[in-house]
Amino acid sequence: MDTYLDHNATTPVRPEAADAVARALTQHGNASSVHRFGRLVRHTLDEARESVASLVGASPANIVFTSGGTEANNQALRGFDGPVLVSAVEHDSVLGVRADARIVDVDADGVLSLEHLHEMLARCEEPALVSVMRANNETGVMQPIGDVVRLAHEHGALVHCDAVQAAGKIDVSFAQLGVDMMSLSAHKLGGPQGVGALIVRDGFDPEPLLRGGGQERRRRAGTENVAGIAGFGAAARIAQDNLDLFAGLNGLRDDMETLLRAAIPDIVIHGADGERLPNTSCIGLPGMTAEIQVMQLDLAGVAVSSGSACSSGKVAPSHVLRAMGHDDAAAQSAIRVSLGWSSVAQDVDHFVDAWTAMAQRRSPNVDARRSVA
Repeated sequence: MDTYLDHNATTPVRPEAADAVARALTQHGNASSVHRFGRLVRHTLDEARESVASLVGASPANIVFTSGGTEANNQALRGFDGPVLVSAVEHDSVLGVRADARIVDVDADGVLSLEHLHEMLARCEEPALVSVMRANNETGVMQPIGDVVRLAHEHGALVHCDAVQAAGKIDVSFAQLGVDMMSLSAHKLGGPQGVGALIVRDGFDPEPLLRGGGQERRRRAGTENVAGIAGFGAAARIAQDNLDLFAGLNGLRDDMETLLRAAIPDIVIHGADGERLPNTSCIGLPGMTAEIQVMQLDLAGVAVSSGSACSSGKVAPSHVLRAMGHDDAAAQSAIRVSLGWSSVAQDVDHFVDAWTAMAQRRSPNVDARRSVA
């Protein structure tokens, strides 16, 4: 039995999205052409744009299609000329964009410190951009975006929200949150890889990364990835229709954590005291590195990850857990288990059995003192 519990890295393509990709591949016009072939492709793009906009409560005119969440984050931060403030637990595609970015602290649950943000905004001599994710990719912990927006706007600052992990899992409203920019990625919600979007509020346009064409209202040059965008639109429609079902994963996740705590009392569930996505659990096992856990679970037919998939290959402590106050040992012993639209109770049972058997084989000399959660 193979069990896939790494949906925050990428989730399986929904059948409806795969069908939309296949149909789009049969269309051979260029959306910038005025003849009927081009108009048919333009219609496909328009339908997808409306679906993505509907998923996050935005206007279709606000959508800028990109190659993914990383490009969207880069455009948001690199397209702004001024101070940039980012939380310490942001994805690498935010933390690595601006060398001059100023870091805002988080608390022990990984929630941004509004007090520290206020202090940093007060020290900015010109309007700033604040970039804060809606939900963390490693722990699932959600940020108080409404409070961030209120505070930032009081200081004349703009707000960018990386909603890559949240969209399609919880209700995310661009309009209600009041952010100025938002990043999305198709493959996190059942669409194909290699396509995403930056949502930009009316009256504001960050400098484009790609120039030389009029596509996307001159906000992102280059012929659009029509097939990918069509799949994105289909996935967005299905995800929006199934938000209530996704919320039900909270029960599976909580049952899993209860079983793990009962079997191995010294484990740590990072961020468990904060508000989290319903599908995500970051589990620390003292005395066993995440890399070893991932490999042993893979041999048992269970796929999980050690933090962000975009950081795979790095033998380094999680910057997210370090920012939450954990030492290197704790930050190197945590795995991420993330459920998705195709997850069922049998997947959780398989993981619990495999992980418990592995954990019980730890060295009897392991220091079982509980880390700070």
